[in-house]
Amino acid sequence: MSDTLEDVKGIIVELLDVDSDSISLDSRFREDLGADSLDLVELIMAFEDKFGGEVSDEEAQKITTVGEAVSYIDTNMR
Repeated sequence: MSDTLEDVKGIIVELLDVDSDSISLDSRFREDLGADSLDLVELIMAFEDKFGGEVSDEEAQKITTVGEAVSYIDTNMR
């Protein structure tokens, strides 16, 4: 999980231009990291590219925190 977290953090830092130290498993994409709808779509696409596989729109709607993203990736994409 720590490798996945580091990879996810790297993507978030690159796409959202936030400080890596401000990202935790509890960080919410919208409220804590300032992501808008387009940012969320780009994040999901980046996760798909990095980890392989696809995230359905329905599943993407459920991913609201960094921890949920890491858990989803570890469970469904690795």
